[in-house]
Amino acid sequence: MTMATSVLLIDDHDLIRQGLRRAFERNEDFRVLGEAASLGQGEQMVASLKPQVVVIDVRLPDGSGLDLVRKMRQHVPGLGIVVLTMYAGDEQLFAALDSGASAFVPKDAPAEDVVAAARHAAVSPRSFTAPDLAEAMQRRLKPTGPQLSPREREVLDLLAEGLGVAAIARKLYISESTAKTHISKIYDKLGAANRAQAIMNAIRAGLIKGHSSQV
Repeated sequence: MTMATSVLLIDDHDLIRQGLRRAFERNEDFRVLGEAASLGQGEQMVASLKPQVVVIDVRLPDGSGLDLVRKMRQHVPGLGIVVLTMYAGDEQLFAALDSGASAFVPKDAPAEDVVAAARHAAVSPRSFTAPDLAEAMQRRLKPTGPQLSPREREVLDLLAEGLGVAAIARKLYISESTAKTHISKIYDKLGAANRAQAIMNAIRAGLIKGHSSQV
């Protein structure tokens, strides 16, 4: 008979841990070694219990679960690590990937998805799986937001600082007509009719941070 895969659950919410424990206990190929509610407790239990798979929440009372993921990956290379998060956007997905996790699962996914991720983690701890991974990779490689050239980004930053056409031209050592052309292209790409709209749309698209300059 095949030995059951041992699992440690690290999450500060009792209901989440209880639900996950029940989900794992319904599967004979898993056994739950224990539960932890904090990073400190989880780190101690990983060292003492030596589980084959750890299921860990990103947000814990004493810090980020990803800090412990990095530490576990460094010290226990063959450990399967499933990261749970309430906020399952691309940024969180790639943070989990970069930390060395084996799998990434949103908390609103069915518990069986966590169990499936744990199976993957047990077999292939150093490969990464996540829902929407292929689409997230495409979005990272081919951003869908407005694509500005390096020069247009420079002009946009100067617009956001409140500079006019003449000042932008002097700053970048270009003619005023060239500056106007860049500004026109920026407005077109951002779907804006004026400077204020262009800056607000650029902020929403993540092209520039919020500015307090007059627009």
